[in-house]
Amino acid sequence: MATAASSDGISHQLFVSIKLECPRLGELGLVPYLFGSHPVAGSWDPSKALPMEQEAASVWGLSCVVPSHHETLDFKFLLKPKVNISQCIFEEGPDRSLSCGRNEVEIRNALFKFNDETGVVECKTLVETEILSPFDLAASWKAHQEHLQPRVHGAHNDIMNAASESRAKNGFASGLELDLEKYIVPTPNMGSGVVYAANLTENPRSLLHTGISSNNDTTTGNLHNSIKGDTSLNHYASSKKLADGRNAPPHEEQRAVFVDRGVGSPKFARPTNENISMSNIKFDSKAKGMPAAEGAVAAGAVADQMYGPKEDRKLAIVLVGLPARGKTFTAAKLTRYLRWLGHETKHFNVGKYRRLKHGINQTAEFYRGDNMEGVEARNEVAALAMEDMLSWMQEGGQVGIFDATNSTRSRRNMLMKMAEGKCKIIFLETICNDQHVLERNMRLKVQQSPDYAEQTDFEAGVRDFKERLAYYEKVYEPVEEGSYVKMIDMVSGGGGQLQINNISGYLPGRIVFFLVNCHLTPRPILLTRHGESLDNVRGRIGGDSSLSEVGLLYSRKLASFIEKRLASERTASIWTSTLQRSILTAHPIIGFPKIQWRALDEINAGICDGMTYDEVKKNKPEEYESRGKDKLRYRYPRGESYLDVIQRLEPVIIELERQRAPVVVISHQAVLRALYAYFADRPLEELPNIEIPLHTVIEIQMGVAGVQEKRYKLMDAVNSTAGI
Repeated sequence: MATAASSDGISHQLFVSIKLECPRLGELGLVPYLFGSHPVAGSWDPSKALPMEQEAASVWGLSCVVPSHHETLDFKFLLKPKVNISQCIFEEGPDRSLSCGRNEVEIRNALFKFNDETGVVECKTLVETEILSPFDLAASWKAHQEHLQPRVHGAHNDIMNAASESRAKNGFASGLELDLEKYIVPTPNMGSGVVYAANLTENPRSLLHTGISSNNDTTTGNLHNSIKGDTSLNHYASSKKLADGRNAPPHEEQRAVFVDRGVGSPKFARPTNENISMSNIKFDSKAKGMPAAEGAVAAGAVADQMYGPKEDRKLAIVLVGLPARGKTFTAAKLTRYLRWLGHETKHFNVGKYRRLKHGINQTAEFYRGDNMEGVEARNEVAALAMEDMLSWMQEGGQVGIFDATNSTRSRRNMLMKMAEGKCKIIFLETICNDQHVLERNMRLKVQQSPDYAEQTDFEAGVRDFKERLAYYEKVYEPVEEGSYVKMIDMVSGGGGQLQINNISGYLPGRIVFFLVNCHLTPRPILLTRHGESLDNVRGRIGGDSSLSEVGLLYSRKLASFIEKRLASERTASIWTSTLQRSILTAHPIIGFPKIQWRALDEINAGICDGMTYDEVKKNKPEEYESRGKDKLRYRYPRGESYLDVIQRLEPVIIELERQRAPVVVISHQAVLRALYAYFADRPLEELPNIEIPLHTVIEIQMGVAGVQEKRYKLMDAVNSTAGI
């Protein structure tokens, strides 16, 4: 095999990792072997075949370096009984081949036919090849020697340290216990339980008499009894006055000529010899009507502010659809996305207003189209929610998500009349014709909704909800007016349709693009930092150092964890940054495609790259002080801010939303803080201080029930970097 040569003339060789998985082999008392065309593999002599080493209950492995003087290496698998190794059962089919010159991953089955009642035994096999330099091989061997101690066969059939019992002792493969639950640690930021999405929406300020809109739900239980049953218009009028009567700035004052650093500050012409420190420039961090954002989001916001009609500067997304169509779920996802991008966004759920105003014990009769008292009561709470949303927009809010059925043209006309001259309305209609999805959603609704909290008979609650749904269907009128987006069967997994009408502008365009990629398919997303790097040990910022010995150990523990956690998820993928500490952490993981994203690289520290924070404090005190004052917006000279990182991560978020299979993201602290802030719906101001510990896997479970989190601590982090 002719070796590949690098640009510096150093010969590279092919490192081969082979895995075979079959639960039946243990039952049959068989051991897999490999034999092939090269003397190392027995020169097709079964008696000289290489035994594969058992790594787990049903997994065997073998690693080797392909000799440099062979173009290809042909081989096959064979099985031998443990008690009589002279008997052989050969793999069916053509020979397998290893070619030189490229990295490959091949996953296929190996078939073995027996002449007795055993029949055919099918095994899964994985062959991974990687081109390595002698230096890489030496480093890998050192790591093997210290942590793995595997069996490695070289060009002259030298067996290096074949003691397989050391694997469990050193924490690889079977060394990580099968019971993954023992590694779970408390989740400090996001609960693991299922929370009804509507409970997390804005509290009705006009009903709670607080004058402050909040999604803190702790007061509703105490206030409900005093509010329940109060349907007087005088109550609504006084609430409206309270909401509108605060010292809100006039709408015209929302224009900002100079915007804050997070949006892109105006350029000033200065003499080229003047020494400028960023800490000497003052920014208005509270520029009104502008998102805390960078790049494209900021540019779009400025354009909308400067050139768009006045009412278009505020946007109301009004949900439309029958019950159990995923409206609240879609609204919650959209709210989370827009907040993460830096747009001031709130989610107003009319059902929450209804429960506060009229109680939770309303039967299906309350929703009859010919029950005029019920229709009037539901329109009243819809008007209250709309007034609250418009009042919040006057105070500086940018995007309001109005979540209700809004299933008749008369209701939508009422909302458009209320919003006239105040904000632009886009209707978002969710349509689902998949009966399986609808049945699941209905049962989930009865299980979680406060409307059925006091219903002890679950099936009776399901029947009541279906009766309510039938009343809505009788009066339902699809959207045909104004600007709208229709999501048709987008959640069923069959592709669906997205219809749009009269949609223009930067932000509406981003919303449509996000909705195209949304679905409800349950799948986990696993987030983890790279293993401890040499720069972590030294306390240095950025850089592109390799892993420390502790980091190498974590990479192998992570590989074992992924193998067990995603054992039934063969369509999963591994995403890394382009920095070697991330790539090296992913290296021991086999059986899954690996994708490198430059967008997942650590925050660019600019001129501070490679320095310790003590060195920054000593040599660049102005920068150290500026960063301490506002870590979110602080941009390293010739580097990035956290807001810059969010902007380059938007394609990653869109792709994570689009994926229907599990994804493992191996990245860096600042990047994972930004990704975690998205999934946990954390305020941007908290983002730079979110704890993302080393050697811990954060599992985000996405699906119809929302977002839940688990954390697995695989090993302790010697050099903690949580506070930087």
